[in-house]
Amino acid sequence: MNLVDRAKSIIMTPKTEWPKIAVEEPNIGQIFTGYVLPLALIPTVASIIGWGFFGSHSFTYGIATGLVALISAFISVYLAAFVIDFLAPNFSSQKNLGRAVQLVAYSFTPMWLGGIFNLIPVISWIGGLIGLYGLYLMYLGIGHMMKTPQDKVMTYLIVSIIVLLVVYFVVAAILGVIMFGIFGISALTATMTGM
Repeated sequence: MNLVDRAKSIIMTPKTEWPKIAVEEPNIGQIFTGYVLPLALIPTVASIIGWGFFGSHSFTYGIATGLVALISAFISVYLAAFVIDFLAPNFSSQKNLGRAVQLVAYSFTPMWLGGIFNLIPVISWIGGLIGLYGLYLMYLGIGHMMKTPQDKVMTYLIVSIIVLLVVYFVVAAILGVIMFGIFGISALTATMTGM
């Protein structure tokens, strides 16, 4: 299935899409290069343009923000999938890193699509709200992808969400310090000017 069809189906008809994904053989490399990369480029490019041209910051700030978004997408998907896979036996689920990568990558779809709102920094928070739909997608998909019994889905999901949030914010914070440092932007300046 191509990128556009998969993104559309996971957003519009997730209840029928997850069973289709569950019978596909997961290819982690292909998911990262053919799905995560193109979709993660949406908030990346939008951040570069939005923060670099329309925000109250420099183009350098826009590039740093965009690179943080892109790199954290890859790291977050992999680390979250790794943790979800690691936790699987605790919730009577099957360990399968490939399936966990599918679960996380496809559940992040609304967040990446919502990243288009980074074009206008003042309303970039709307993308975050749209991204919350990904939690529902993960709820629908976790049973199919990790073979989780229905009575354990909610607990597994809650623990996974906590892990996802922690992973995402830690990764973004570390990358932010590194990228802003590389571009000579202090974290204090970024915070005071409204990052």
